[in-house]
Amino acid sequence: MYWIIPLIIYLLIAIGMVISLLVNGIKPAKTLAWLLTIFTIPVGGILLYWMIGRNRRKYSWKDLHEDKTINKYLKRVGQKHSSVNELSKDAENIEKLTHLIEKCSGLKPTTNNEVILLKNGKATFDAIFKALESADKYIYLLYYIFEEGKLADRLITLFREKVKNGVKVKIIYDGVGSFSLSKKYISELKAIGVEVYPFLPFKWGRFLASINYRNHRKIIIVDGEIAFTGGINISDKYLRGDLLLGKWHDMHLQLKGSSVHDLQVVFDIDWFLVSGDKAELEKKLPSPSKYVGNQKVQIVYGGPDEYFSLIGQTYFALINNAKKYVYITNPYVIPGTAILRALEVAANSGVDVRLLVSAKADSVLVQWSVRSYFESFLKAGVKIYQFPDGFLHSKIIVSDDNIVSIGTANMDVRSFEQNYEVNAMVYDTTTAKILKQEFLEEIDRSIPMAYEVFKNRPYLDKLKEGFAKVFSPLL
Repeated sequence: MYWIIPLIIYLLIAIGMVISLLVNGIKPAKTLAWLLTIFTIPVGGILLYWMIGRNRRKYSWKDLHEDKTINKYLKRVGQKHSSVNELSKDAENIEKLTHLIEKCSGLKPTTNNEVILLKNGKATFDAIFKALESADKYIYLLYYIFEEGKLADRLITLFREKVKNGVKVKIIYDGVGSFSLSKKYISELKAIGVEVYPFLPFKWGRFLASINYRNHRKIIIVDGEIAFTGGINISDKYLRGDLLLGKWHDMHLQLKGSSVHDLQVVFDIDWFLVSGDKAELEKKLPSPSKYVGNQKVQIVYGGPDEYFSLIGQTYFALINNAKKYVYITNPYVIPGTAILRALEVAANSGVDVRLLVSAKADSVLVQWSVRSYFESFLKAGVKIYQFPDGFLHSKIIVSDDNIVSIGTANMDVRSFEQNYEVNAMVYDTTTAKILKQEFLEEIDRSIPMAYEVFKNRPYLDKLKEGFAKVFSPLL
């Protein structure tokens, strides 16, 4: 009879979770799947639900005080925007997109920007270190992966000199993505005067509540004048390659102008969440930047505790609004129902929809999950190309010669629902045409996929794809 009490406790917990599923109103199919999981996998089903099934938009890890502080800050930012960041009327597809982003995040498009495309590691880190060496006020960094190596050693040497000269240095690293970062390195950063905090670090007390929600952003801010964002982490593999995957191909952005202030808004909020320090949120907002260019940029950020999945909605709107073409470069196309349907509808409607994905992947499970969507895409007329040279890690969308999205967000459920991400939307014909031409050149040396050939793939491959798709929310 000793087992009765544990059984009762288990049933009460399970019933509580069932009530939570019903009250929070997720999709019926998803609700049914979780009900089956909870009641057919003893203990494991409850743990799995606690890790990935809960509605983070209903149960944010930010407390009420934090929410009020952040909302007050965003209100100030919005008021500042309204007086300096007006955007003249553009094409309909741009106007609808900018309105969506502004409504959900409070950040308007800005007109006074210079955008520089940085392809791959060498160009990116050359530009980053040049900017860091010019800093005389502050350096802010936020990275999902911060790995020790030559780049990290070079950074700490630079930081030591900068701090001595009165430059303030702040670093946020993701507690899981940068799990390999040693205590010794972190202690050395602190010893030289760098302020450094992990984002949702690995702690047993909140392991299940936070392990699946990561800060995938990559941001550098220098003196409020220069900013960087994109897909490249602090890791030597972006310079020397990877023994298994070969050369890493990626795209990063250098920004100057008003968009730098907006990217710093994202950093400021994350800094408050990890440190509890309100100083960045309460300081006087910067004056409008001096003229540096005429490119239009809008910063898009999202996370699992926001009510709307802004990154996912932005991708959906970008695809849905495309009139002529939408070209997507992304290693992790695991889209979920909405993006899947948007791509199929666009292709079936005559829009030229093309996907460039990496032939190699850093995870076998990810590779099979990505492939599980290929048959549906190809049948709808989406053209798919596999990039064979190393690992393609870029996250780029270019559409209709006037819109570009570059940032940290993959086209997968994790980026839409579970990660904290940031993208830059660039509304600029020159930038769009450059990336369109580069996309066309890259597909010329990639492997095209044909529907009839792929449809007749081995049954074992289909089984692997189906298995991987089940676990896609964890990837």
